[in-house]
Amino acid sequence: MEVINKLGRRKTSVARVYMTPGTGQITINNKDFKTYFPSEILQLIINQPFETVSELAKFDIKANVTGGGYTGQAEALRLAISRALCDYNTENRSPLKKEGFLTRDPRMVERKKPGRRKARKKFQFSKR
Repeated sequence: MEVINKLGRRKTSVARVYMTPGTGQITINNKDFKTYFPSEILQLIINQPFETVSELAKFDIKANVTGGGYTGQAEALRLAISRALCDYNTENRSPLKKEGFLTRDPRMVERKKPGRRKARKKFQFSKR
């Protein structure tokens, strides 16, 4: 098997994943994923696709992640890993789709409009 290359996005985060057969080592921006994401919840988000298809220590992941915050980056990485697992074995698609890991979350920050404080907040209105 050669390298599987997939992309995942969430908010303004972009994750590029390169998956190869290996021992389960995950490297993000040339750092171990436990040092890049010190929060246990974010580490759990990244490992969810592997636990769903029960292939936890079969692949090495090298990822480049840019933009956004930590949560957006972790969810973009989860989408990219899920897509790579589907590319590796088509039988993985239905359990991952059932869990919702193959759905690209379209929610983005709403832009600020002119003449307002923020996207929806308006200046205080004075009647008199």
